Amino acid sequence: MDLFIIPLFTIGPLQVVVIIVVALIVFGPVGLGKKLGGLVKGTGQGVKEFKKALEEGDEDTEKKED
Repeated sequence: MDLFIIPLFTIGPLQVVVIIVVALIVFGPVGLGKKLGGLVKGTGQGVKEFKKALEEGDEDTEKKED
């Protein structure tokens, strides 16, 4: 009995073209990569500031209770 290995994931020429186009859009010199990086960085800073404000609010409520 011969065992044949059936490839589960084959990539055709159309898929290769789509992958290349997406890579150029995201990582290109004028692509979305820089814009997305800035968006992620800004979101991270916003979350950090929000947590800091929550901690300061907790400290204020603890002082009022004393």
